[in-house]
Amino acid sequence: MEIILLERVEKLGHIGDVVKVKDGFARNYLLPNKKALRANEANRKVFEANRERIVAENAAKRTEAEKESKGLEGVSVTLIRQASNTGQLYGSVAVRDIVESLNADGHKVTKAQVVLDKPIKAIGLYEVRVALHAEVIVTVKVNVARSPEEAEMQAQGVNVMEAMFEKDEAGFTEDYDPNAEPGEIAVEATEEQAEG
Repeated sequence: MEIILLERVEKLGHIGDVVKVKDGFARNYLLPNKKALRANEANRKVFEANRERIVAENAAKRTEAEKESKGLEGVSVTLIRQASNTGQLYGSVAVRDIVESLNADGHKVTKAQVVLDKPIKAIGLYEVRVALHAEVIVTVKVNVARSPEEAEMQAQGVNVMEAMFEKDEAGFTEDYDPNAEPGEIAVEATEEQAEG
């Protein structure tokens, strides 16, 4: 189906471009969300008559989004979740979780604006894109950890999982007597038990 774009759509085109898309994409997403019109003669005339207004509205939305982006650029969000010893989360961090914590910090973001390519399923630092406007995209850091202390370490650049395994190896020391005969410790322990 051929359509006329009413706003910039990522990987498709800019305002006024006539592009060919699959019927389902046009019917289910572009047309209902008023991002496009069917490309026929009547709609072309309507679009050309309203082109200046549409471009002006888009420019106004873009400048508003750019103002918002200044407050959102470089923001870091910490999410505390339960995870296994290997760092795998029990569950996952979804768009809703990120939106809730951004809104709690005073940033107005909707679920449709957060672009999460795949769910977050392990602890660590992640960069998530927030599309405030089709032409204004901001990156937000998401710090997923098991505790506030762990989140602080990750924010400083420490790989928490590597540090945990190093600490475990360093913490285990075996008492070893080079003069001991094999089985000697066990014999002493059994004699003490027999006396007591």
